[in-house]
Amino acid sequence: MMALLRAAWERVSIYLPLILMGLLALGTYWLVRNAPMLGLPEVTAPVRHEPDYFMREFSIKTFDATGRLKSEILGVEARHYPDTDTIEIDKVRIRSINPEGRVTNATANRGLSNADGSEVQLFGNAVVTRQATTDAAGRRQPQLEFRGEFLHAFSDAERVTSNKPVTLIRDNDRFTADAMDYDNLDRLMELRGRVRGVLPARAGK
Repeated sequence: MMALLRAAWERVSIYLPLILMGLLALGTYWLVRNAPMLGLPEVTAPVRHEPDYFMREFSIKTFDATGRLKSEILGVEARHYPDTDTIEIDKVRIRSINPEGRVTNATANRGLSNADGSEVQLFGNAVVTRQATTDAAGRRQPQLEFRGEFLHAFSDAERVTSNKPVTLIRDNDRFTADAMDYDNLDRLMELRGRVRGVLPARAGK
């Protein structure tokens, strides 16, 4: 009997290390599955193009370092999008004043402005008007008016551009074009595509 027990133990002892290793592996797996997940990096959800706040019947004013009013933006409703830091405005109205005091007004069905209002895209019945002024030499600078379904206005650079058909009105002169780039600082106007103009005769000529 003792000989049989000894022989059985010798057989079991051969497999004992494998049995112990299996039990150890099972215990380790159980600990990993049930241990609290600490210190894992948080997964940041992708930023969606959704507004984070709204404004209604509002007015946004920006000032320069001296406290001078640079621009004012008004609208029926505005939505701010944090992913692009832009403001979409319904029934937008804009008034910009350059350092020399020249005033430019803009209106449209919808506007898309950057954070400081220095760049605004105008959609639907867009109109940008630069009021008549007198330059340093005393010469009259006539009023300029731009009309189109899309206008891109840069208040700091005093530029108005469009890749859509536009109409330019300068006093009684009227021009149409397929695209436009106007630079008020350099006094440059580029009309592209099919350009047409109407220049009424001046009195006394």
